[in-house]
Amino acid sequence: MVLMESVAVPRGDLAPRDWLEIGLSSLKTGGLRALKLRSLALALGASTGSFYHHFKDFDGYHAALAGYFVEAHIDPLVATLTESDLPPVERIRAFADHVRDHDMAQLALAMRAWARSDARAAAAIRAHDDKVMAFLVEQLAAHGFDPVEAGIRAYALLAIGLSEVHPDEAIDRDVLRRGLLTLLCER
Repeated sequence: MVLMESVAVPRGDLAPRDWLEIGLSSLKTGGLRALKLRSLALALGASTGSFYHHFKDFDGYHAALAGYFVEAHIDPLVATLTESDLPPVERIRAFADHVRDHDMAQLALAMRAWARSDARAAAAIRAHDDKVMAFLVEQLAAHGFDPVEAGIRAYALLAIGLSEVHPDEAIDRDVLRRGLLTLLCER
């Protein structure tokens, strides 16, 4: 039996967003080393030529990917929650649920690792942190905390959300998460 290497059939239906989404997914699961053109193309079932239809080169792709991290994932989430009728603390809880449900903390950690060697990724992380902090501070201030205390609590929430510390197995992660949110958000 002869095994044939799969060959991607050129796809004309791909948009830059498809390449950026698969890039973020690959970055989240495999780090910067996973961002290889051939792997991305294979994951999309596309040819490498399709990539060059949307991006001049891989450096340009990296620049687009760094910006897309905030533009596509943080901005819409913050806008949706800010416009919602939820009370401020419930907005924070909904934000935390979304981050958990979409494994966004893992992506943010991968972006932070990339930011150590790439100024564009570092700028994206700064934009991410600024937007998340502004959202959290705004919600905590609306809940009644003075601006300084709201800032401290927001920083703690962000730091905990990005933490790689693994709790004792005897502590249920959802119970821990809810308890930390209550501790940091309630008066």
